[in-house]
Amino acid sequence: MKVVVLGGGVVGITTAYYAARDGHEVTVIDRMPGPAQETSFANAGEISPGYAAPWASPDVPAKALKWLFMEHAPLILRLQSIDPAMVTWGLAMLRNCTSERYAANKAKMVRLATYSRDMLQSLRAEEGIEYDQRSQGTLQVFRTQKQYETAARDIEVLKASGITFELLDRAGCCRAEPGLAGAAEPITGGLRLPGDETGDCFKFTNALAEIAQARGVQFQWNTVVDGLSEHDGIVTAHIGLQAVEADAFVLAGGSWSPQLTRQVGIRLPIYPVKGYSITLPVVDEQYAPQSTLLDETFKVATTRLGDRVRVGGMAELAGFDRSLHPKRQRTLERSVFSLFPGLAETQERNFWCGHRPMTPDSVPFVGRSKHRNLWLNTGHGTLGWTMSCGSARMIADGISGRQPEMNLLN
Repeated sequence: MKVVVLGGGVVGITTAYYAARDGHEVTVIDRMPGPAQETSFANAGEISPGYAAPWASPDVPAKALKWLFMEHAPLILRLQSIDPAMVTWGLAMLRNCTSERYAANKAKMVRLATYSRDMLQSLRAEEGIEYDQRSQGTLQVFRTQKQYETAARDIEVLKASGITFELLDRAGCCRAEPGLAGAAEPITGGLRLPGDETGDCFKFTNALAEIAQARGVQFQWNTVVDGLSEHDGIVTAHIGLQAVEADAFVLAGGSWSPQLTRQVGIRLPIYPVKGYSITLPVVDEQYAPQSTLLDETFKVATTRLGDRVRVGGMAELAGFDRSLHPKRQRTLERSVFSLFPGLAETQERNFWCGHRPMTPDSVPFVGRSKHRNLWLNTGHGTLGWTMSCGSARMIADGISGRQPEMNLLN
């Protein structure tokens, strides 16, 4: 079959790889000059199935009001950027802030993320791909006793999903991450998932693109898809005056996906939630993290990537604004330097931002659309890296007429 993947981030490239491995003729089209140039470029680097959780939880409405007035808030609402799309998305998210929906959505996310991690491990072994990967788990760090006690809700979901976990006191956290012994602020404990992994998404995506190209995948970089049209259930893509036809289109355009699907009568509730990161060199090994830490207070992830440390987080609702606000950098620094003061010795920061394609329930769209030859692989939010291989395998199975090993709906 002729398969055209619209999007060259980690979700698009993994989809192209699996489709080519199934023997299809695959082309990837992207407006950027190469793979992983946007949201996949400098994300937090964590592959954390157990921490795959919806943003819409029962305590979020109350927390969101408090965050609006905090100096180092995890959530930032740019009032001048409020538009109908943001309001509609926000109201839909609030409707998912119930205990029942939270549990159901988290179960779906954990299931897909766990399957995806298994697919990534198989791919890594098969292709010998290297991307600064580590398999030393994830540690969620609690700074208050209340955070420690609130972990019980997520632990129930972890138990139900069969995810191995460890609830640690401060000493246990320091054994898992020795660099925390020098933390400048108190730590009450943590929740550790030893089965989680880390890795550089940009390096992975570029390495996999080379492997895919060797398998026959064609790439059209610096190419803008101007629109989609539909006739009798068959979708056609348009690049300037050129009409592109395919047996299967896979839309992996992240936050930009709704702009295309709207043209063929599909409204995707995906909003571009802006996130930030900084990347620091490791100056002294004893003061650096070994894997990923999630700072529950600031909702910031700190991840070891080879001789670097990636610090990422925050959710800014500001449309497609790409401004780099120094205040967001200070929040990232506030989180990481209070846990690992030794990292502050360098002035290198590499401040960056990207737009995460968030759905109101945090569950992505993975599967065939209402049109016969249009497949959706988008809306992964903060978990595109974590869910990429599993989502791509599901799409490739569907295109090839196989029943996917995992069903996101059940």
